[in-house]
Amino acid sequence: MGSRLLNIQRKAAEHGRLRTGYTQGNRPMRSATWVVTSHSEEHVTTAAGLWGGTVESWKPLNSTIEQFRVITKAASIEALITPGDPLNQYNEMWSKGGCARRCDGQTELLTRQPCVCAATFGEDWHQQPKGRVCSATSRLNVMLPDLSGMGMWRAETHSFYAASEWGGMVDMVLAGTDGRGFVPVTLRIEPRQRVANGETKKFPVVVVELRGVTPRQALAGPLPTALALDPTGSRAVAAIEAPRPDYLALAQAALNSDDVRDVWRQASVAGHVDPKGSDDLSKALIALAAERDAEAARESLPAGPDDDGAYDIEVVEDAPAAGWPTVAAPGSGARA
Repeated sequence: MGSRLLNIQRKAAEHGRLRTGYTQGNRPMRSATWVVTSHSEEHVTTAAGLWGGTVESWKPLNSTIEQFRVITKAASIEALITPGDPLNQYNEMWSKGGCARRCDGQTELLTRQPCVCAATFGEDWHQQPKGRVCSATSRLNVMLPDLSGMGMWRAETHSFYAASEWGGMVDMVLAGTDGRGFVPVTLRIEPRQRVANGETKKFPVVVVELRGVTPRQALAGPLPTALALDPTGSRAVAAIEAPRPDYLALAQAALNSDDVRDVWRQASVAGHVDPKGSDDLSKALIALAAERDAEAARESLPAGPDDDGAYDIEVVEDAPAAGWPTVAAPGSGARA
């Protein structure tokens, strides 16, 4: 592996955003389905093919740079949590001049002062009208395995309720994986409602949930990449249902006993022979290996005696006994 700059944090490029709303003119609109936006028309076109919707050119508010977006028909999409800590959360307030406040819930980081919202409105500050207080902003970087490119997609929500759920979910996953390996998840937009002061408010919340694996699997350590990419096991089932190779025919085509042993090792790794060599296939391969050793010994004999009537015979070790598969344990790579 090549070298890396040690003073630069390595990260994948951001391909685009996963949004729960869109703009209609200058009006922000909530969406019950995912909105995919990107500078790449190819990525957005692929997303439309997967999740429905029509690709259109689009410019974010207060931006002159054209992008592409699709308002999909999918309320749930498949994603991968990538190695490292994929979640960033702050209470933020933005203005036309940029980020005016960024708070970790206790300290406003731009001024290093105590949280302004809590000091002004108390612990229920998040119930104040939008624009008066900061928004609980959560950004989750995920990979979309069915879209082109190896970069990241940023799902962002300003929901106070989603903030606690995202943090809890991601922290539990990190506790099990230590930030190593991929974890398959579903990002689902869930409609909810809340009754307060006699009023019913409906709002969407993005839910992050495990996909195709159990909590036991997710918390037992880093998942194998193949399992994370195919948690339903369709590839594993296809492999199980694939026809079994004709190991005996492969061994009969072998030129020497070492090649026969290699065939046995392949069968052992696939679970088609007894590791102790007691099954019929192992016995047949052992006998064939002995035949190949005997053939090699006969071919090494000189055609006749020398001038003194002696044969220059090369000493050949005895053919391996019936127990050689036990010595060459599956996966050991050692030759018996």
